[in-house]
Amino acid sequence: MKMNEKEKFFEDFNNGLHRIGRITMFLGILVLMAVPFVVAGIFGASINVSGFWAGFTKVAVIYIPVSIVEFLVYAPMLGSGGSYISFITGNVTNMKIPCAMNARDIAGTEVGTPEHEIISTISTATSAIVTTLVIVVGVILLIPLQPVLQSEVLAPAFDYVVPALFGALGLKYFAKSPSIAVIPVVLMSALCIFVPSMISQTSILIIPSGALALLIGFLLFKKGKL
Repeated sequence: MKMNEKEKFFEDFNNGLHRIGRITMFLGILVLMAVPFVVAGIFGASINVSGFWAGFTKVAVIYIPVSIVEFLVYAPMLGSGGSYISFITGNVTNMKIPCAMNARDIAGTEVGTPEHEIISTISTATSAIVTTLVIVVGVILLIPLQPVLQSEVLAPAFDYVVPALFGALGLKYFAKSPSIAVIPVVLMSALCIFVPSMISQTSILIIPSGALALLIGFLLFKKGKL
């Protein structure tokens, strides 16, 4: 396949991803926004529109800035197709990103290349399918496994699944760029130690830590140290 044919194929592939992604994102937002109205219609309840918008505004004030920052941070890692799939199906930080990054390392692709775009799309799609299948199996076995899931011996372990996952995943990438990672990691760790309530606000902490990492990376790049 000639280079121009490869470029044409990838351009068509990318355009198709954006077309399908925009449609599914629009439908996803529409479905989420329609939930209270559908439930009210089923049960014959009236909706207090002013109350709805008051609640929506309070949530939007927090999540719109977080969503913008998460998009800027995650999209380069996930690529176009992976981003659409991840933001629709969820479990972005604990499932999709680890899967995409691990697939990238195995395939040896670089961020921003057509190969990475395709690998990221395939890996996140696979993650979404596997997650859905596991949830289906979990729902079916929920009652039989209830004694195990509620076991006092295993209960503490469930609180450390995500930290263990990201500790192992993060260390590998921190080691690759310690000059960028050390300051945000130390500052965020100190903040969570001295202000324990911030531990549950990781989505908000992404904003300053991500911005700080980008600033450090930019300064190091300008100095020719990257």
